[in-house]
Amino acid sequence: MAGGSSSADSVTSRAFALLGAFDEEHRRLTLTELAERAGLPRSTAHRLLGELVEWGALARAADGAYVVGRRLWDIGLLAPVQAGLVEQASPFLHDLYGATRATVHLAVREGTECLYLDRLRGHSSVPVVSTVGSRLPLYPTGVGKVLLAHAPREVQLAVLSDLRPLTPYTVTQPGTLRRQLEAVRRDDVATTAEEMSLGACSIAVPVRRGEAVVAALGVVVADLRRDRTRLLAGLQVAARGIGRSLGR
Repeated sequence: MAGGSSSADSVTSRAFALLGAFDEEHRRLTLTELAERAGLPRSTAHRLLGELVEWGALARAADGAYVVGRRLWDIGLLAPVQAGLVEQASPFLHDLYGATRATVHLAVREGTECLYLDRLRGHSSVPVVSTVGSRLPLYPTGVGKVLLAHAPREVQLAVLSDLRPLTPYTVTQPGTLRRQLEAVRRDDVATTAEEMSLGACSIAVPVRRGEAVVAALGVVVADLRRDRTRLLAGLQVAARGIGRSLGR
């Protein structure tokens, strides 16, 4: 019996290793790439990949590469923190989008990264690098700075120790970022100007369930100087609405 359990655990860990080979920079992988990234023999990877494809966890693209399957995404949406939050927030995101016509983001913190739960794409040509389910650094985005400002101290220290420039305008000085985070906690709003991608500025506010910050809501536009007041007012109304819904 113990031997059977050990074998099952081994198969499970290998399957998880294959699924874990995918990340933001590796969305399409060949059999050889998957075997190498998972540290598995090619024959073992091939057999397990067949089972994962059959179950729907992975799918084969037209060129033979493997991609994450729809069934994994469907299951991920059932996670309580995501499913309830996305469902409750959806009407308010659509109202905010209708009022601003800007790209709207709903995000939560996952470790030292910003996980995007929902996004409504605006009509303008502002460059937006996020997608639903993607993870980006916390420090160069509006929603990320909100989440970082309210993160545990150890998370803040980890982020502050590894600030890398993504554009010429990315804040990479720990002292400057600390002051920005203090301002976010004081004013309940975070802004960025071309820190994540050139031509894109963002403004974001916290979403609270009671006193706890559980998410961040933000919009991305080309320039904040003209519409900052209007965008902030819309974000605050939407964030309070989401918070009330979560409270119920």
